[in-house]
Amino acid sequence: MKNGLIFDMDGTLWDSSENVAASWSEKLKQLGYDKTVTKTDIMGVMGLTMDKLADIIFSEYPKDLRMELLDECCGYENGYLRAHGGVLYRGLEDTLKELRKSYRLYIVSNCQKGYIEAFLDYYGFWKYFDDIECYGNNLKEKGDNIALLAHRNGLERAWYVGDIQGDYDSAMKAGCGFIHAAYGFGKIAQSVPELRQFSYLPEMMKAVDGTRA
Repeated sequence: MKNGLIFDMDGTLWDSSENVAASWSEKLKQLGYDKTVTKTDIMGVMGLTMDKLADIIFSEYPKDLRMELLDECCGYENGYLRAHGGVLYRGLEDTLKELRKSYRLYIVSNCQKGYIEAFLDYYGFWKYFDDIECYGNNLKEKGDNIALLAHRNGLERAWYVGDIQGDYDSAMKAGCGFIHAAYGFGKIAQSVPELRQFSYLPEMMKAVDGTRA
């Protein structure tokens, strides 16, 4: 039986908000805009698709300009993160190594194209993940991309690990299980397994996954 764990990025694997904000502010300054993007701004839109994110962060600008600025900032951001990284959650790499013994690992995010790759490049984590997918690749929402990834990898059982309500809703749309990264950025209205620290995930899976009980 091919089982998989599919991970969200922000608030689940790492917190890149400070460096994302720094990169956007730097790029906007280069473009001649008197605007600073803060860590709080970025944390407030984590998990949204890029079009919705642009409408919030650049709300003071005309709609067509919002997307232009978003493209400029996201392109610059990818290079910045590839050079500077972010903040990994405690025990991340050791936990990925342990999980690989029993599960195939994947990433699905609502991010731009190149964002997941920057994370994997900076930390050398390609060896832990079999496949990735994101909104920037195909303009599909997260639930559709979870289902797409699970199908093309032939997963018989899968769990999505994410930190906000939208992650839960996407997992339900895709028809897979859900684990709440409760150390992340959001809360879940429904009663779901709550992961208090990333390093606890292998032990939690013993209870969640009936085939390993």
